[in-house]
Amino acid sequence: MTTQTPADLRGRARTGEWTECTTGTCLGYLQTNLAILPEAYAKEFRDFCSANPRPMPLVEMTEPGVPDGLRTAPGADLRTDAPRYRVYRYGRLDDEVTDVTELWRDDLVAFLLGCSFTAEAKLLDAGVVLRHMELGQGVGMWATSIPCTPAGRFHGPTVVSMRSIRKDQVDLATRVTADYPLAHGAPLHSGDPAAIGITDLDRPDWGDPIEVREDEVPVFWACGVTPQAAIMAARPEFAITHSPGHMFITDIPDDDTKGRSAL
Repeated sequence: MTTQTPADLRGRARTGEWTECTTGTCLGYLQTNLAILPEAYAKEFRDFCSANPRPMPLVEMTEPGVPDGLRTAPGADLRTDAPRYRVYRYGRLDDEVTDVTELWRDDLVAFLLGCSFTAEAKLLDAGVVLRHMELGQGVGMWATSIPCTPAGRFHGPTVVSMRSIRKDQVDLATRVTADYPLAHGAPLHSGDPAAIGITDLDRPDWGDPIEVREDEVPVFWACGVTPQAAIMAARPEFAITHSPGHMFITDIPDDDTKGRSAL
């Protein structure tokens, strides 16, 4: 875990010094998933977010072609200030880079979507043990059998992240995270992964696996990688996202998001 400020981390990402996962970094601030699409897809994608607020709580949306001037992170540049980006062409992953300045276009619209990493500080404050953080690794993420509500060309499965939580702390973790809709709120599911279409906890679709011990339960939160699955289904000719686990971190304190579904 690190104590650097969001501006510090964004600056290090901008220079290429920080390219790592952001779980455990900048605790106490709102972390966001990133989806960047051509303007021709922007309204449909915003409708998709509105129809699926649990996996895609919309924090901020930019004007076409404008990578800066953010309300949530003044002075930041979306082209450089996330640690890693993924580039999609016609729904297929084409590249993973640390800077998308050369790929930027005047018609691109960026969406910042809330992330469950934001609630991790509150879970720790409440005494919930987060073993992935103790191990210095990210969370695992899986596409589920829970469908998103379609909007225009966007559709696909809900993606979830999993944290291995002690059985006696599941109710506490649920209560704590329910207060933070912009961090995906309460878990979508706890217990048997097969009930939501997950067949192998040792093989996440994204991120890192973690052992579930005998005194623990797998607990699943909606995840902001859901848009990446939807982009793969909608097949826009070009799109950029953050790399799973490598968030864009805002200057918004997590306390300012309690009980709020929008900023």
